Amino acid sequence: MVKFLIIRLSSIGDIILTTPVIRCLKNQFKEAEIHFLVKKQFFPVISANPYIDKFHCFDDNLSSLIKTIKEENFDYIIDLHNNIRSFIIKSRVKVKSYSVDKINFRKFLIVQFKLNILPDIHIVDRYLETVKFFGIQNDGKGLDYFIPKEDEIDLNSLPIEFRNRYIAIVTGGKHATKQIPAESLILMCKLLDFPVIVLGGPDDHQTGKIIAESAGGNVFNACGKYNINQSAYLVKHALLLITTDTGLMHAGSAFNKIILSVWGNTIPEFGMSPYMPHPSSKIYEIKELYCRPCSKIGYKKCPRGHFRCMKDQDFENIAETAINLLRKTPEKK
Repeated sequence: MVKFLIIRLSSIGDIILTTPVIRCLKNQFKEAEIHFLVKKQFFPVISANPYIDKFHCFDDNLSSLIKTIKEENFDYIIDLHNNIRSFIIKSRVKVKSYSVDKINFRKFLIVQFKLNILPDIHIVDRYLETVKFFGIQNDGKGLDYFIPKEDEIDLNSLPIEFRNRYIAIVTGGKHATKQIPAESLILMCKLLDFPVIVLGGPDDHQTGKIIAESAGGNVFNACGKYNINQSAYLVKHALLLITTDTGLMHAGSAFNKIILSVWGNTIPEFGMSPYMPHPSSKIYEIKELYCRPCSKIGYKKCPRGHFRCMKDQDFENIAETAINLLRKTPEKK
């Protein structure tokens, strides 16, 4: 048995994007015993993955974690995070390691000087390059998201009009400059005139409430009512997903959903666009905006004060596209 430790501490989407590495390594390297290191708060996202033999959770006690990792006697570390913490772990454990190239300098150039020399390669494929030494190849099966049985939702518990056919719209996100403004979400929900479930965390509950109250009876505010796996379950059963650059966007890819992704201050060229997307999926962005991208991650508010990367989006067209796609979707029996 050859023991591997895969490191990806956070966040939701980044963890989902590691799943092809986990699956391919487990299936193609028959002697592999795979351990996964993740921050405790993100463990639920990966907890049901059947290709992982053992989990290690980081809860801010780095010394204790390193002691535990040393005791495991790993043969290799696959570092898919490549930050200060993972560097410390690798330097103290002292086993052979392979790390993802985060292309941070190239990201810096496009953010600061709008000089685009980014490679045309998705982050998933850069993750997979870390295990090519072991003969691992992309199996072409896309992303995985395994939902624990206890997190599956009885869809009959939803209001009756949302039980069979609905659109999922993600209002949440860690950074405000990635989020669709509430007034634009309200506009889309009104134009859709179709059952819409709004998804987000507890911090998004008030926004979801405003959207539901303003858009009419076709909106169910699920923000803060469900955990991440339950929210992913609602994405899995949606007819279509409208989302920004969020973890649930990647969950949608894992479930082969039609995704209409709306991009604010970040750009798909960073390598984080929907992976192996459904053929009907579309990307919406204001490509020629002079200040975009303004960050590789995001901000609490637009640093320029205008937020044109979201406010200039044609949300009427996005809603019209969703309606046309729904017309092509057969009724559930």
